[in-house]
Amino acid sequence: MAEKIISNKSNLQVLFEDNHIIVINKRAGDIVQGDKTGDKPLSDVVKEYIKDKYNKPGNVYLGVVHRLDRPTTGLVIFAKTSKALTRLNAMFVKKEIDKTYWALVHSAPPKEKDTLVNWLKKNPKNNKSTAYIKEIEDSKKAILHYTLLKKLDRYILLEIELETGRHHQIRCQLSNIGCIIKGDLKYGADRSNKDASIHLHARHIQFIHPVTKEDIYITAPLPKDPVWDACL
Repeated sequence: MAEKIISNKSNLQVLFEDNHIIVINKRAGDIVQGDKTGDKPLSDVVKEYIKDKYNKPGNVYLGVVHRLDRPTTGLVIFAKTSKALTRLNAMFVKKEIDKTYWALVHSAPPKEKDTLVNWLKKNPKNNKSTAYIKEIEDSKKAILHYTLLKKLDRYILLEIELETGRHHQIRCQLSNIGCIIKGDLKYGADRSNKDASIHLHARHIQFIHPVTKEDIYITAPLPKDPVWDACL
């Protein structure tokens, strides 16, 4: 699938847009929705893009469907109508939206292909999750599937599909098996990336359009980076 970009204005990379949804390739450091930092969220940037592109008077409607961690890059879907937001939210709950991630890790996993099942417990004090092999109080079941795609000189490229969407799930579960994501200090990396990113990218997304019912498949171009370049 070609990596298609339909707009790349104001540091906003739009991968798909119609009357009901807009899909953005998020940069590292962007927050999807406003938080306690007070930094300008990606949702506001997208609203400004829509307002400017269509010369819209007044406020622009935009629904946040899901989020990505701040240091993570890749696909984020926003809803441009309340109808699309309601239906997309239901689709996420029913697991009707397939998301595939790429991660560059320091060490090869025990198997080239496997399913990881853990119970994750979030510590709000340090904004970090811990993986357990059995259920404990306040933990949530986490399931992911990974496949080893490529071995580079210093890193391993993994493809990940999520069954659940838990706090820092990919970062935590991979770290738990010794596959620490490049640049992820919080989960065991020796050093950070210069731009404070981690090498975790929401690469593909596939779903049935909530309104038009067409089959949507989108690939997010990788960040411009020598290590990511080596994966292609």
